[in-house]
Amino acid sequence: MEKLHTAATVLIVPGLRDHVAEHWQTLLQARLAKVRSVPPLQVNGLDCTARVEAIQREIEQIDGDVLLVAHSAGVLMVAHWAARYQRPIKGALLAAPPDLEAAWPDNYPSPDSLRANGWSPLPITPLPFPSIVAASSNDHLASLEAASAMARGWGSQLLELGAVGHLNPAAGFGPWPKAEALIHMLDR
Repeated sequence: MEKLHTAATVLIVPGLRDHVAEHWQTLLQARLAKVRSVPPLQVNGLDCTARVEAIQREIEQIDGDVLLVAHSAGVLMVAHWAARYQRPIKGALLAAPPDLEAAWPDNYPSPDSLRANGWSPLPITPLPFPSIVAASSNDHLASLEAASAMARGWGSQLLELGAVGHLNPAAGFGPWPKAEALIHMLDR
C-alpha cells in the first residue's frame, strides 16, 4: 500500500474508546507516512487532564508542523489542550464532537462522571489554528445544533456530513476517505 504524504506530521487523537482496529482513525494512521497517535491511558481513562497531558507529550516529540485529527471525546481533549498550551498547530480536523450537556446512552460515561473528571466546562473560545468540525445530523452523542455551536465558538469551519451517526464502526464507518481530503486541505 502506498503511503499518503503530508507536509505536517498528523497526530491522531482518539476518543474515550482509544484505538479500535476497524475505526477510520486507525485505518488512516496506517495509510499516512508522517503520523503519530496519542497512546491509550493505562489508568484513569476518564481523567481529562491526563488525556491533555498525553497529547502534549506526543506533540513535544514532533519536529515541525503538526496537524491534529481528533474524533469524539478526542475533539474535547483538543479544545482543553488548546486552552492550556501555546504550540503552533497547522490545523485540526475535529470529527463528531460529543455534547457534554446531552444525555448519552447508558454505555457511555454520564455527564456527572465527566464533570467530576475535569471535562466541564468545555473551552468554547476561538482555537488558535484553522480547524474543521465534521458533524453528523443523527449523532446520538450530539445534535447538529450542538456541534454547530461548538464550531462557531472555536472559530471552526463546519462541515455537515449528513446522517452518518457517530462516524465510527457502529455507524458503518471503517474507512472514511473524506478525512484524507480534509487533511490535505488543512496541510496547505
